[in-house]
Amino acid sequence: MRFVVPAVLLLVAAIHALPLLGVLGAARISGLYGIAVDDPNLEILMRHRAVLFGLLAAFLAYAAFHRALHGLALIGGAVSVVAFLALALSVGRYNAAIGTVVRVDVVALLLLALAAWAHLRSPGGA
Repeated sequence: MRFVVPAVLLLVAAIHALPLLGVLGAARISGLYGIAVDDPNLEILMRHRAVLFGLLAAFLAYAAFHRALHGLALIGGAVSVVAFLALALSVGRYNAAIGTVVRVDVVALLLLALAAWAHLRSPGGA
């Protein structure tokens, strides 16, 4: 049971690290999300988004090995996933690539919920 939270944090870190490829340019962003990035302003914003995802992924991975950070990491991961899912559902009409991200984030949210339950049940977890 004590490995549930670290394992989930590492898995969610890996999920959040995938968009980091977008920092390499518009072609990578297009491949990840199935969108045309032909506006330099959009490219800047999306590449910066990739950096922020990398930062969150690094924190989640680091926190996996530091029990004192588990709660904060679970909250950070959940906020990221819930925010994306809420935006996707409120806007709707997304393409197949974004649909894949939605499905992966639903799985991530379920894993984070399981890890939060395990964290709260562990001694000193709250």
